[in-house]
Amino acid sequence: MQALRKHIHPGWFIIAPLLILVATLYLSPILNILWLSVTDPEPGFGNYAKLGESDALVRIIWTTVRICIITTIFSVTLGYSIAYAMVHCHQKQKNYMLTLLLLSFWISILVRTFSWLMLLGRNGLVNGALQDIGLIAEPIAFMRNELGVLIGMVHYMIPYAVLPLLVSMEALDKRVMDASRNLGATGTQTFWRIYLPLTLPGLVASTLLVFILSLGFYVTPAVLGGGKVLMVAEYISVQLLVTLKWGTAAMLAALMLFGVLAMLWIMSRFMKLSTVFGGAAR
Repeated sequence: MQALRKHIHPGWFIIAPLLILVATLYLSPILNILWLSVTDPEPGFGNYAKLGESDALVRIIWTTVRICIITTIFSVTLGYSIAYAMVHCHQKQKNYMLTLLLLSFWISILVRTFSWLMLLGRNGLVNGALQDIGLIAEPIAFMRNELGVLIGMVHYMIPYAVLPLLVSMEALDKRVMDASRNLGATGTQTFWRIYLPLTLPGLVASTLLVFILSLGFYVTPAVLGGGKVLMVAEYISVQLLVTLKWGTAAMLAALMLFGVLAMLWIMSRFMKLSTVFGGAAR
């Protein structure tokens, strides 16, 4: 015990029971999911073998990955522009923009989704306005397809893309950009050669955050997709609540977990994850 006290701060002994409880409550469900994926309905890797046997399952996974990639590209691109504008605008304007950004986190995803349905539906405000002014003869199919799902997901994910980028940009030393311009670089050269590389950790963090969160979308594809755009999260719900195929649902959940861990591992091969999530570079 004396040896432990020399190497471990006494404070750790106080919070150790709570840490063990949190670890147990967090790891137990994950381990249970992994166990179900190889034991239900029978022991073995039959559930994972479905990935090579079921075209429908592969199509659902590919649809999910494709939509998440497109969502990430648009969300991070728009988020970078918004963060850049917030950093370089007047402090009062920045406060307004930050308030609106944080306000979006308090609005339910269900409210946002149905708002888009009312705006872009066949009888929605947008189609109605376009028909009234004579630009279109028939309503445009914004909803109940991948376009509608993408609109809803990008709208929801932009605030998550902005925050890591905003933190990264605010941490930059503006004197570096000033020095670049003083040495004769144009604004475009300063951005591409100095500013963008320095904000790369925030860009990676934003990309990872948006893509990982997009993988678990359920409400938006279900409502705006109208049952025509089936993603993994919704398919897992069907397997659990309708067909009662817990093994298949657990396999898909485990696959998503392994995919996220694999992305983090690959990213760690190229850069320190501590810098991505705001830690020191060393």
